Amino acid sequence: MKSKILMVLVVLISAITFGQTAAKRAAEFNLEKKVAIQGYDPVAYFTQKKSVKGKATIATTYEGVIYNFASQTNKDLFLKNPASYEPQYGGWCSYAMGASGEKVEVDPETFKITDGKLNLFYNAFFNNTLKSWNKDEVSLKKKADANWKKIIN
Repeated sequence: MKSKILMVLVVLISAITFGQTAAKRAAEFNLEKKVAIQGYDPVAYFTQKKSVKGKATIATTYEGVIYNFASQTNKDLFLKNPASYEPQYGGWCSYAMGASGEKVEVDPETFKITDGKLNLFYNAFFNNTLKSWNKDEVSLKKKADANWKKIIN
């Protein structure tokens, strides 16, 4: 009997913790109507080396964040290891996160894969932050990691 009560408590605590994590992620991530990367397929950046718009009909929710995919194959790949395909810093501009700790919108077509991670960048009005990122990537990445950790925790 005690083991059943303990099991129920573990499941309940896990569900509450997951719910809080999902809500926190959804609140801090760069989302449009709860959809990440403006609907672009996170897997295509890695497999096709380009940005590809996903379809709302091929979507999944991972810890409170919705991702769209261009194909069922990409969705299946994502489901095997979601964390490896998610954009860094909640989908906010990697450069801005490193330079000032700010959450700045991105152009989903301006990206770079660094150490197997998807980084997105602001690119508008003659300001492509990917160029600035490339000038000091090591330092900016370290600062961005620290700044994002403060936001998400």
